[in-house]
Amino acid sequence: MTEKEKRDLANSQYTASNIQVLEGLEAVRKRPAMYIGDIGERGLHHLVYEVVDNSIDEAMGGYCDRIEVIIQKDNSISVLDNGRGIPTGIHEKEGRSALEVVMTVLHAGGKFDKGSYKVSGGLHGVGVSCVNALSSQLKAEVYRDGSHFIQEYECGKPLYDVKPIGTSEINGTRITFKPDGSIFQSTVYEYSILASRMRELAFLNKGITITLTDERERDDEESTKTETFFSENGLPDFIMYLDENREKLIPFPIAIEGERNDVPVEIAIQYNTSFAENLHSYVNNISTHEGGTHLAGFRRGLTRTLKSYAEKSGMLAKLKFDISGDDFREGMTAIISVKVPEPQFEGQTKTKLGNNEVMGVVDQIVSEHLSNYLEENPKEAKTIVNKVILAATARHAARKARELVQRKSVLMGSGLPGKLSDCSERDPALAEIYLVEGDSAGGTAKQGRDRRFQAILPLRGKILNVEKAMPHRIFENEEIKNIFTALGITIGTDEDSKALNLDKLRYHKVVIMTDADIDGSHIATLILTFFFRYMNELIERGYVYIATPPLYLIRKGKTEKYCWTEDDREKLVKEWSSDGTEKGIHIQRYKGLGEMNAEQLWSTTMDPAYRTLRQVTIENGVEADHVFSMLMGDEVPPRREFIEANAKYARIDV
Repeated sequence: MTEKEKRDLANSQYTASNIQVLEGLEAVRKRPAMYIGDIGERGLHHLVYEVVDNSIDEAMGGYCDRIEVIIQKDNSISVLDNGRGIPTGIHEKEGRSALEVVMTVLHAGGKFDKGSYKVSGGLHGVGVSCVNALSSQLKAEVYRDGSHFIQEYECGKPLYDVKPIGTSEINGTRITFKPDGSIFQSTVYEYSILASRMRELAFLNKGITITLTDERERDDEESTKTETFFSENGLPDFIMYLDENREKLIPFPIAIEGERNDVPVEIAIQYNTSFAENLHSYVNNISTHEGGTHLAGFRRGLTRTLKSYAEKSGMLAKLKFDISGDDFREGMTAIISVKVPEPQFEGQTKTKLGNNEVMGVVDQIVSEHLSNYLEENPKEAKTIVNKVILAATARHAARKARELVQRKSVLMGSGLPGKLSDCSERDPALAEIYLVEGDSAGGTAKQGRDRRFQAILPLRGKILNVEKAMPHRIFENEEIKNIFTALGITIGTDEDSKALNLDKLRYHKVVIMTDADIDGSHIATLILTFFFRYMNELIERGYVYIATPPLYLIRKGKTEKYCWTEDDREKLVKEWSSDGTEKGIHIQRYKGLGEMNAEQLWSTTMDPAYRTLRQVTIENGVEADHVFSMLMGDEVPPRREFIEANAKYARIDV
């Protein structure tokens, strides 16, 4: 068949009948990831956030102060608020109840009418209708005008018209939904993930009470678990929560509130003895982890105001080098929250604010309030400036250490660490590197790997705890230097001393492989802390993974199987003990990677056809910041409580 005949055939097969028109919410069910991000754990929990966001919109408008979220026994979700209740009257254009329109039509809702909501958390008005489309069952109940209304749906389609079923003395809306198991990879909700978001919303919206209840049965606890989240002061309370495991330099957070051009701004700032910069920004309650104009305005206002005060005070007179913007933010935890009527988002994940006018608004408000604070609190102001001077001195030392590392790399030719066993693949997208605990396990991994695309870098013992180390100590640490040079990453520019240069990144899979015991988990957490604080962009791009070696090798006769969890071991032993005894069953507990031979390590942990890699993702940056500061900080009691509460899950999810 000639090329022309092929084209003619293709054209004859592509006609008007091939054009598919998806009615109503069918498009959402056909391509759910386009609307909620993915169909995994993140997308599943996003359904709850979309419903809660509607209640938060009511709260921001001053119509609601209580929200109740319930995980029901069958993993369905119920969200109740005491707002005005979704209107149930007939929509003039649609000719049906406004409630049904909101629940079944994309881009329908009160947030498009500025008379209803000044600002709202939802971006595109698709929230609750998407939840409806992706739920096998949904029930909407409205308490309004003295009546109780109801409408139920299956996969987004109403089962009957909106109808009153009784009277009501309250106002509000209750949405109860069950995620569609044919769409989502799992329909089991994680209480801790929902709790983190509800806590965050309570801090961001002071005066609102949010209750989270889990009615599912648990083996080791009471059948119902309930937490109430409420903040009287808002962002200062948020800062106190985030910094509870850090040593404070000033007794109370600096609280800034103001409004210009219909843009309310709330900011809280705390300085501590750490060397990390922890800035968290929000627009209309949405986390903007890529920053944007509001964050740029904050940095500009903070740097200019603090530098002006420090120069006037004469405290910089003896400093022999310039102070950079980074120095004013080292050891700072800050939260910036703005409410923008028409937010414009950009960036890879649409979490970067692009409204240029917001930069000037935040800059002015920060400058005015921070100037007043410094003048009225001279003792705290002196403490902050001394911290800035210390940061500048440390940065100067760190830059020398960093330049020394990079200079040595050039002199050594390739600059690769001597311990690195590299792969032959030069395309980063196809290459992976294993950061392996210890020389022994590293040697086994080198023998067992596929050298075409797998590189091995053994790490000696526990790497430096970067949470408590000064920056120049980090760059002087041998193991950390090896990680930087092996990956091909340089750090620091004239504009930003902490910026990563990934142009020469050599691997798109960075796999942390440690022993499956307590020490191994500790080493993995130290490495993760380093990545979170200094190579966060690798995590954001999805390049960081954790290997999962087996815990046990079980043998019976000539048959052997591996078990990755205690539950797996118990089930297998029970299955093989058909006569009620464990006679002839041999259980080998792996205490370390080095106990496996090269073939075993390959087949269980490194072979792409059979291995399990856990991708490290940041579901909630604020919560990750809190957990790392607690796990790697000096305070023992909170760390012990966290480990006791979470050790049974045997997970290192960030």
